[in-house]
Amino acid sequence: MNFDQILSAIGGFGKYQKILYIWICLPQILLAFHMMVSVFTGATPPFQCRSNSSSADGNQTLVPGALTSNLSLPDASCFSSDVLLRGNRTERVPCGRGWVYSQEVFQSTTVTEWDLVCGKAGLNSLGSSIYMFGLLVGSLIFGAMADRYGRRFVLLLSIALQTVFGVAVAFAPNFTVYAILRFAVGTTISGIIINAFVLGTEWTCTKRRMLAGIITDYAFGLGYMLLAGIAYLIRDWRKLQVAISAPGFLLVFYIWVLPQSARWLLANDRREEAIALLRKAATVNGRVLSLSDLFLAPNSWRGKQRYSALDLVRTPQMRKRGFILFYIWFVNVLVYYGLSLGVSRLGTDLYMTQFVFGLVEIPARSMVLVMLPFSRRYSQSAFLAVGGVACLLMLTIPAGTKDTL
Repeated sequence: MNFDQILSAIGGFGKYQKILYIWICLPQILLAFHMMVSVFTGATPPFQCRSNSSSADGNQTLVPGALTSNLSLPDASCFSSDVLLRGNRTERVPCGRGWVYSQEVFQSTTVTEWDLVCGKAGLNSLGSSIYMFGLLVGSLIFGAMADRYGRRFVLLLSIALQTVFGVAVAFAPNFTVYAILRFAVGTTISGIIINAFVLGTEWTCTKRRMLAGIITDYAFGLGYMLLAGIAYLIRDWRKLQVAISAPGFLLVFYIWVLPQSARWLLANDRREEAIALLRKAATVNGRVLSLSDLFLAPNSWRGKQRYSALDLVRTPQMRKRGFILFYIWFVNVLVYYGLSLGVSRLGTDLYMTQFVFGLVEIPARSMVLVMLPFSRRYSQSAFLAVGGVACLLMLTIPAGTKDTL
């Protein structure tokens, strides 16, 4: 009897697995908080340059309040309302005393605190890029660690580090420290996503793995919606950062309730521990696991051959499939997070838009559950085509339409 048959014998998706998925889904809500919180903490409210009353030296005369066509440009907020006279020419005066920000929506953001506007506006986007780079690094580090030390250990470690670094972000004294801490949070996000998914599917029988894998995505959408409400109530970025991070400390009980992967234990010749876990799962599911079931074919439990990422490109067929999948993931992530992290530029109510972005995840995941059993290839192609056409159609919307809605 191989491991999948053992899982079916003990109840492939019984009470034990459902309880496990409750523990797996809770961190997914916190993940959604961290993934999208920069929409609010890094938002750029309307701003204008503080008035500059200083005078120029020498033959340069500062004319307060003078208006020229130059000041009507889109980046006018980056310059003082004063105009510098140079002979017969007028030039805009760079903003030298900082900016004044509207507090109609936000009490404070990272942008307003560190003046990430005009010449420093690129730092805001750089911060998001650094965070995403953390996701890449985390997937490499925590993925390899999970194969060596087990899914449970790395998942617990990732949750703990995410909580500590997430709270620490709220106390960052400057943008550099903020970016470093956000990078650290990004690495832990990958550690949680990868190992929670793998731990759950390794405890689920093949017939229920599709359902089990999508359940966690429902929790992610719920996190999106909850974030909109939390951000609506908390308009200060530091307090908001603490509010989404501190609940991670409540997951300390995972030390006692989160199981190890029995499949991983067997692959690493830790049979006694694996058998104990399988017996426990069978008992919770109301099944009986006999010794004959466990020892019918023990050699089939072992991972006789070790695989690595190189196996994805080792053969022509795998190289072809690997390239296609890599490209699909690249495009999907580019569009998904490009739209999700850009909701503040839509010109609509930010909080309602964020809530809708989370709400739409629910029917989208449900549609996947319906279509995926028929054909993975055709459903994948159909979703990509619909998404691509929708993105192209957005280009046909006339500029300024949002102002008339």
